[in-house]
Amino acid sequence: MTTTISIDAMGGDHGLATTIPASLNCLQANPDLKLVLVGDEVQIKACLGDALDTYKNRLTIQHASQIVAMDESPQKALKNKKDSSMRVAINLVKEGVVDACVSAGNTGALMATARFVLKMIPGIERPAIISTLPSIHGHTHMLDLGGNVDCTARQLFQFAIMGEEVVKAVENIEQPKVGLLNIGEEDVKGNEQVKSAARLLENASLNYIGFVEGDSINAGSVDVDLIVTDGFVGNVALKSIEGAAKMIGLKLKQSFNKNMWTKLAGLVAYPVLKSFKDSIDPRLYNGASFVGLRGLVIKSHGGADVLAFETAIHLAEVEIQQDVTRKISDKVERALAQQEFD
Repeated sequence: MTTTISIDAMGGDHGLATTIPASLNCLQANPDLKLVLVGDEVQIKACLGDALDTYKNRLTIQHASQIVAMDESPQKALKNKKDSSMRVAINLVKEGVVDACVSAGNTGALMATARFVLKMIPGIERPAIISTLPSIHGHTHMLDLGGNVDCTARQLFQFAIMGEEVVKAVENIEQPKVGLLNIGEEDVKGNEQVKSAARLLENASLNYIGFVEGDSINAGSVDVDLIVTDGFVGNVALKSIEGAAKMIGLKLKQSFNKNMWTKLAGLVAYPVLKSFKDSIDPRLYNGASFVGLRGLVIKSHGGADVLAFETAIHLAEVEIQQDVTRKISDKVERALAQQEFD
């Protein structure tokens, strides 16, 4: 199956230095992949060298004269940057030229632009950000990771409906286990928003397992495939996990570099440490889907390196092949028909 993806080549902290080599690596790895690099044509051509000839049937450039800065407000980007690499890349999704867009650009601007251009799936009030996080059981999916600071119980329920379809498609799990993030597993705990969302989920056609606590994201005793929360809590949890991982890595490095004996111990332990590092390498979990839109948009971490950006492109390939957007739309339509959203 041929897949076509637009790449916001100018987005992210590193721009072309990351997006171009990552794109070329993906083209080399998958002969059924086509890419449209969106951005300043002169700069892109200079970075590509002979690659345009090498991949002449699968690689094109779409010029865009503007760039959305990483610290630019979403409102200004939406109003004043209509020819930005981000906007043009999303426009190509709406026009049906490509199947998905991948960007490492400003998250707020990307969300606002994607929502404005692609519109929402009927029945869904807000888009959400879903991604994969490592756990002792392998990995788990979580949403919302920052798209919506304040959410109603109804919106949390909608996130669960959409997230379930993503997990089913990407992981090939028939009935993903869905948990609602809370400060405890007991029914009496949590705020009214979470309690109300739980009542909706209990009566839905989902494999809802109840409340899960924060440790279930990475190391809980409960094996859960999808964790649902609002964007404020989800983003704080995500950044806390990233910070803890960095601290553990730094502390290990400092401990093994204390003296000659610890350095020797480090050499002996190196294969085990490398295996551990690889298993939790955040670059292998890069890429978050914006669900709820009438088109597929994948957000890469702004500071992604080449390998991490490749992971985001690969996620787009998988979700295109699994037709995730249509499956979410169909699921929402069925839920509306059964009055699950009421």
